[in-house]
Amino acid sequence: MSQKIYVGNLNYATTDEGLSNCFSQFGEVLSSIVIKDRATGQSKGFGFVEFAEAQSAEAAIENMGGKELEGRRIRVNMAEDKPRRDRPRGNFGRDRSFSHDGNRESRSFGNDTYKY
Repeated sequence: MSQKIYVGNLNYATTDEGLSNCFSQFGEVLSSIVIKDRATGQSKGFGFVEFAEAQSAEAAIENMGGKELEGRRIRVNMAEDKPRRDRPRGNFGRDRSFSHDGNRESRSFGNDTYKY
């Protein structure tokens, strides 16, 4: 079963390929990604490596935690699932059935008018 690890405190110049090459010594790497800022494309200084086997991930954590990679002392842990948000994205908690002044909106569909 595959296992994903978190790699933190990365050098901002570290690439996906560099991360994969570094950790491939511990087993088959299925994927590696350095997380980047959406607006600037700049690395955020952390990434994830997914191994084919859980034993490979454990070996990587034991052997690479606190080691230097491209001039930075990295942190390596098991990756945790990101907590889910309670509210749907994009709605920002507003009830769309009210107009800006707080009155309920009326909507017309053909000849029929519905009050919400």
